[in-house]
Amino acid sequence: MKPAIRKNHKPVGDQVSHDGSAEIPDISIVVPVYNEQDSLIRLNELIQTVMEKVPYGYEIIFIDDGSTDDTPLRLETLATEHEHVRCITFRRNFGKAAALDAGFSASAGQYIITMDADLQDDPHEIPNFIDALQDGYDLVSGWKSVRNDPIDKTLPSRIFNGIVGRLSGVQLNDFNCGYKAYRAEALEGLSLYGELHRFIPVLLHWRGYRIGEIPVTHHARQFGESKYGISRLLKGGLDFLGVMLNTRFATRPLHVFGGAGLVFGLAGTGILAYLSVLWLAGLGPIGDRPLLLLGMLLVMSSFQFVTIGLLGEFIQRQGAGQERRYTISSTQNLEEQSDFEDSTDRHLANAGRLLASTSRRMREEIQDGRDDNSSRHDQTPRRKIYQS
Repeated sequence: MKPAIRKNHKPVGDQVSHDGSAEIPDISIVVPVYNEQDSLIRLNELIQTVMEKVPYGYEIIFIDDGSTDDTPLRLETLATEHEHVRCITFRRNFGKAAALDAGFSASAGQYIITMDADLQDDPHEIPNFIDALQDGYDLVSGWKSVRNDPIDKTLPSRIFNGIVGRLSGVQLNDFNCGYKAYRAEALEGLSLYGELHRFIPVLLHWRGYRIGEIPVTHHARQFGESKYGISRLLKGGLDFLGVMLNTRFATRPLHVFGGAGLVFGLAGTGILAYLSVLWLAGLGPIGDRPLLLLGMLLVMSSFQFVTIGLLGEFIQRQGAGQERRYTISSTQNLEEQSDFEDSTDRHLANAGRLLASTSRRMREEIQDGRDDNSSRHDQTPRRKIYQS
C-alpha cells in the first residue's frame, strides 16, 4: 500500500496543499553536486517528470560541495523557480560523504533517495526503489549491471566490490553505486566522513537493517568529467579497515588484535624452536642467522598485539554502558518502543534519585542528631539555673 501525503506534521519549506494545510514530502531525493553546472536543469526536469506520475510528495535537496563553476548560480535559480528544490552550499569541497550527511540531516521524507548529478543515474528507477523498500528492505542499492564507464574505472571497482563483499558479509555487486534508497529511520544516528559513503550498506547491515539490491540503468556521462581517480581505492581501503573495526570487531577488539598476536607468536615460537633444535644438535651457530631475528621480531610483535587487544578490550568495557550496540525493530505489550529503549536511562535516573534521597535523609538525621545534642546541652544548664 502506497503512503499518502502526510499533512499537518512539521511543515518543510513552503510546501502547502491546495486546502492550505501543510505537507511534508514522502520522498527526499538527495543529490551531491560538484562542478555539474550543465546537468542540473536537465536532472531536475527528469526527476520532476517522473515524480508527477507517482502518488508521492517529494523534495530535491542539492548539496553543492564547494563547486568552482556556475553550479551555485544554477542551484539558486532552480530553488527560486521550483518550490520542491532545496539547496545546501558548502564553503569549500568537503567530499561526498559530508555532502550526503548534510543531505540526510535536511531530509524530511520517510524514504530517501541518493543519486549523482551527472545524469548517469536514471530517475525513472525511483519508483522501483520505492517498491523495493515497501517490500521490507531498509536500504536498496542500485547495481549498474551494464556500466558505461571506461575499463580503468570498472576493473578496480569489481576488485573492490569483491573484497568488500567477502570480508563484510554484505553480498552486493556494486558498493560504489551512489544510486540508493533508504528508510529514514535507518539513517538515524549515522555519521559519515571520509569515504564512508561507500560503506553505508555495511554499517547498516551490522546495525541489523535489511539490505537489498536492484539492477538500474546506467547512462554514459554527458557533461564534464569524473571527479574520482585511482586514489579513491587507497582511501576506500583504509576506511574499510576502520569500518570493519567499528562493526564486526567493535565489541571484541581482543579478537582481532589478539588473533594477530597469536598467529605471530606461534610463527615466532616455531622459528625459535627450530633454531634451538639446530643449536642443540650442534649443526652450527645460529646467532648470525636472519631467521633468528625474524623469530624474535615475531614473538615481540605478538606481545605487543595482545597488549593492544587487552587495552582495547578494557576501554570498550568501560564505555559499553554509554552507547547501545543494538537496534530495535518492534516491541509488544509496551507503551512505546522509545519507552523500552529509554528504560536504562530511567533506571539510572531512578537510582540517582534514590541515592540523592538517601543522602538527604542521612544529612537530615545527622542534623537532627546534632540539634538534639545541642538542645540537650542547652536545656541542662537552663534546668540548673531554673532549679536554683
